[in-house]
Amino acid sequence: MGQDQTKQQIEKGLHLYQSNQTEKALRVWMRVLEKSADPAGRFRVLGCLITAHAEMGRYKDMLKFAVVQIDTARELEDPDFLTESYLNLARSNEKLCEFQKTISYCKTCLNMQGTAVSLQLNGQVSLSMGNAFLGLSIFQKALECFEKALRYAHNNDDKMLECRVCCSLGNFYTQIKDYEKALFFPCKAAELVNDYGKGWSLKYRAMSQYHMAVAYRKLGRLADAMDCCEDSMKIALQHGDRPLQALCLLCFADIHRSRRDVQTAFPRYDSSMSIMTEIGNRLGLVQVLLGVTKCWMIQKELDKALESIEKAQELAEGLGNKLGLLKLHCLCERIYRTKEQQQELRDHVVKFHECVEEMELYCGMCGESIGEKNNQLQALPCSHFFHLKCLQTNGTRGCPNCRRLSVKPGYV
Repeated sequence: MGQDQTKQQIEKGLHLYQSNQTEKALRVWMRVLEKSADPAGRFRVLGCLITAHAEMGRYKDMLKFAVVQIDTARELEDPDFLTESYLNLARSNEKLCEFQKTISYCKTCLNMQGTAVSLQLNGQVSLSMGNAFLGLSIFQKALECFEKALRYAHNNDDKMLECRVCCSLGNFYTQIKDYEKALFFPCKAAELVNDYGKGWSLKYRAMSQYHMAVAYRKLGRLADAMDCCEDSMKIALQHGDRPLQALCLLCFADIHRSRRDVQTAFPRYDSSMSIMTEIGNRLGLVQVLLGVTKCWMIQKELDKALESIEKAQELAEGLGNKLGLLKLHCLCERIYRTKEQQQELRDHVVKFHECVEEMELYCGMCGESIGEKNNQLQALPCSHFFHLKCLQTNGTRGCPNCRRLSVKPGYV
């Protein structure tokens, strides 16, 4: 298959893919991969296969094609192709919750300063790295990466990237419980979709609606949460987007749990867990198990709650997800207090505070914890964040956290 024929077949596959004929598109692209003698065409078709498998949640296949793409990029001896292939490798590992590998591949991308094309990918690299740091609950570095990605998006007038970063920032602020910002950023993403997204994939609308649903639920606006989640789920079902279907089912379950309708919540959690297991989203599984635990606690089935916690703890430890571990210690504390088991209670209180210290989840001004309840937060240029009211009351001539970190112990 020559260069022109390769191009035609790739375009044919794209047309089929955009018409929701995914399996036909995959067959066309696989034929190109088998028969094309054009390395640049093979590189491009591998990119199509990586994107399609990412959207279907076939993350192991996505990784397999990313590895082949790196070999093709080396054959082409082009730094732009190599940067793009390492970014795809980083993204594949991010989807499989291999966060340390993601960060390592992102750093490789940033060290490969090729042409202007490579530099334009730096925004996407920063976004992927931010998502990985967030998965590890390293909040300052995550925020730093998201802000870099946002600067790249603004400098290159890349509205799609800006939309994706806004969704990640919504997730970031949901985790540290500034629910005003958790809603603001996906609303901003939804505005970008409305203003610029006529030619975009519907996944951008679905993504912003899902993150809005999560924020609305946290704010107690359950009817709004349900509307946004239904909108997102409709698009996810139309497009066979399994990862988003799993997240929407989790959100539906959480909404029903917030209404204390445990019987409706349980089957939603089960369906979400089934898809999360199938696609390999272990971080999502931790979230599902947290929800299931809270349902058992509502029903006062404390031993069943502890069984769910044990499964979630094993996953969270494997991922290095410190915030998940903190939440699990907090739930254990409540359970053992109810069961009046003092030794177990004390153990989890100690572990809870160790997690808070490790993640620096406290305000460097007032010393109170961050992420325990809904609070307005403000980040300084160094990406350390504080209670907004503390900054307004005390002002700052520099970051107290950075000052404390710069004081090194003396040695005699």
